[in-house]
Amino acid sequence: MVLLSVRLFTYVEKCAVSLRMLLQNKPELILASSSPRRVELLRGTGIPFHAHAPHINEDPIPGERPLEYVERLAREKAQAVAAFYPQGYVLGADTIVVVDEQILGKPQDHADATRMLRLLSARGHEVTTAVTLIAPDTRTETRACTTKVFFRELTADEIQQYVAGNEPMDKAGAYAIQGGASLWTDRIEGEYSNVVGLPLSVVTEMLRTNGLLK
Repeated sequence: MVLLSVRLFTYVEKCAVSLRMLLQNKPELILASSSPRRVELLRGTGIPFHAHAPHINEDPIPGERPLEYVERLAREKAQAVAAFYPQGYVLGADTIVVVDEQILGKPQDHADATRMLRLLSARGHEVTTAVTLIAPDTRTETRACTTKVFFRELTADEIQQYVAGNEPMDKAGAYAIQGGASLWTDRIEGEYSNVVGLPLSVVTEMLRTNGLLK
């Protein structure tokens, strides 16, 4: 019986089709993301949810500032998925790395990942995650959280080996702080979960305000 429950919960989380929660008196929460890191972080709140991957154009608008860009993407991700779940709460998020006002998104290839890591070597940068929650009555709230991260100097060999392992390829800024980049991090100023991809302090407050979390 325990094994059956675990399998059912995993299916509910990952299925991209609208499924009703086992507890009918609870509002339905949908995470508009395909990121396993965000799924894992949100699971830690203890609230039932399932994930539905959004499909949007993530190209920046000319002249768009980093904060405007990341907040827009979080909204558009949530809006894209909310169209499938008019009776649910939809949570969207987007994360960027910023250095010298330059947005570092996901690298296009190994050369791009190498370029980004060279930019981040021996200095600080900012990681901003924006989160949008859309309610069933279409009320929309967007918040953002920024954490400062400081890397030690990276050698050319370290960068080459890290990029060759492909870990950077689906990460903003071409690194995972919970992965290989943990060895390079001198310190962080702010929330660690924000760098991973979901600022839990912000998310839990938004869920609590909307009655989804006690």
